[in-house]
Amino acid sequence: MGECHLVGISTKFGGSHPNPGPDFKGFWESRFGGKKEPEQNGHANGEANGSVRKRTSDLAVYEQFEQQARQTQVRAAAIRDGNADVIQKPLLPSFESAEMRNLAETLLRDIIRGSPDVKWESIKGLENAKRLLKEAVVMPIKYPKYFTGLLSPWKGILLFGPPGTGKTMLAKAVATECKTTFFNISASSIVSKWRGDSEKLVKVLFELARHHAPSTIFLDEIDAIISQRGEARSEHEASRRLKTELLIQMDGLTKTNDLVFVLAATNLPWELDAAMLRRLEKRILVPLPEAEARQAMFEELLPATTSKLEVPYDILVEKTEGYSGSDIRLVCKEAAMQPLRRLMSVLEASDELVPEEELPEVGPLKPEDIELALRNTRPSAHLHAHRYEKFNQDYGSQVDVPFNHGARA
Repeated sequence: MGECHLVGISTKFGGSHPNPGPDFKGFWESRFGGKKEPEQNGHANGEANGSVRKRTSDLAVYEQFEQQARQTQVRAAAIRDGNADVIQKPLLPSFESAEMRNLAETLLRDIIRGSPDVKWESIKGLENAKRLLKEAVVMPIKYPKYFTGLLSPWKGILLFGPPGTGKTMLAKAVATECKTTFFNISASSIVSKWRGDSEKLVKVLFELARHHAPSTIFLDEIDAIISQRGEARSEHEASRRLKTELLIQMDGLTKTNDLVFVLAATNLPWELDAAMLRRLEKRILVPLPEAEARQAMFEELLPATTSKLEVPYDILVEKTEGYSGSDIRLVCKEAAMQPLRRLMSVLEASDELVPEEELPEVGPLKPEDIELALRNTRPSAHLHAHRYEKFNQDYGSQVDVPFNHGARA
């Protein structure tokens, strides 16, 4: 009797039966695996195979972490290219803890999936800045054979200059040209109210960048993140720890072969810490647009064919000395607004409501409209132009290309 009982137990637990079957699996998981026994009717839970469901309260911490990882993969399995539905890489690498994974998920919103779709041709002027960026970032990715040893790629590039000159557009053009993963990072991305999370966010950011290499980390307004350190300045302990972690992570990039580039932009380069300037090996001035670039902007924004007027481009170029690219756009917008204002005054004077399909067209642009726009729009960044030139002479990167005489060094 006892032997038969033992045989029954052995058979129940699969010890002597070659194929224990679903009865053993359900009994074992219900007793030891934290799962419910399957219903006799396979459709009881709405599933044809009678699959079991985990109880979250009975799961171990590790099992909860694994379940969260599977849910994240279902939610966003991979970064997909903007033009083709091709899986490139998993979103998240393997982290040492669930806390680091949660921090990584908060940074995923700052990844620009696919190409930013900004071409070099869409940026008027800035030939010197384009050439330096191609040399520092584009060429090492296209021709890695030549950039080894002493000629290893520059890992840190600083774009500095007056506001509204196209620093962000240059960074996106680099990501488009190189087809790299683009991390658009600002101070809000890596600063947390919880103690110690800011440093961990910086560490996770660089781990994500290495995982998705080749990648570009764009730190916009970097002076707000890592200004000069010192006792004379009001500096919080958490801010100092964040700066230290950022310096350590950037220093680690130079000791690896991962194609991870840090592109930083600032309007106040003289506010940066000296240790950060050392790590930003290429420091490129993005100046105010020259005469040729300003004329190209006016021709694109105010084409003569649509304005029904011979636009005086030479006068516009002459009177916009010291204007930034955003200032020139405001001038064109203000000029194009004048015919619309004349039309609005006529429509508002009438008591009758004109149907939308019967609304008259906007009138042509007049010479006085352009003159009025120039009077009402003033430059916003010309007062500190000499400070940028001085910083460029002291710290800026210069290159002289003998075979390209048209480009200015």
